[in-house]
Amino acid sequence: MACYPDFVVGFADNHILLKDKARLLWDDGVKDKPFQQLLDEPDIKDMFGQKYEKGAMASPPTKNSDPGRIRNEAFFLKMYGQTEAAVRGNLTEITWCPKLVGQKIMVTKINGIDKKFTEISNELDEHPELKQYLVNIAGTFAWRNISGTNRHSTHSFGMTMDINTDYTNYWQWDCKCKNEDADVTYRNRIPQIIVDIFEKHGFIWGGKWYHYDTMHFEYRPELLN
Repeated sequence: MACYPDFVVGFADNHILLKDKARLLWDDGVKDKPFQQLLDEPDIKDMFGQKYEKGAMASPPTKNSDPGRIRNEAFFLKMYGQTEAAVRGNLTEITWCPKLVGQKIMVTKINGIDKKFTEISNELDEHPELKQYLVNIAGTFAWRNISGTNRHSTHSFGMTMDINTDYTNYWQWDCKCKNEDADVTYRNRIPQIIVDIFEKHGFIWGGKWYHYDTMHFEYRPELLN
């Protein structure tokens, strides 16, 4: 309710209550879900099963520690749009880092995310030493599934950014596989200051996942409070 006041208005009888009178199940009662089932069939409660820690990491994530990667699609589809056309209807264009980069990007206005991206952009624009990471933004809105899955990418909702892939690492690229059970060796080249600025404005970082995606930032304030 605190993070999404335009949508979530209450909780009752094991359901999240939305402003349009819709109800979304909180806990489906299934205990000890295997990791793949958590990814494919999470309830809303499952999204909070792994704690996301702000700030610098003391050590790489442990096996299958992916806080924020477990997402209840019904919740996000309800909030940002059930179809590509519905999401597009809430997109707006902003200029990313107008002094250093000047790239036009499309992001959602839902939850004031366009304003939050602008605030992040303005902060990063004061750090010319970071320009190499901030140019050639790899993507914001794209209605698509996550590679190798039938699950929506959060890019589908216009609340996610992938920064320059020239300086980022992604577990599927490094292991040359899509197998969630694969043993991966953590890699990262993104400076902590970039992560800190995104987290300050309600975004989590895919570099804090065992299945790391260090280019990836998505708006998930409910995991940062």
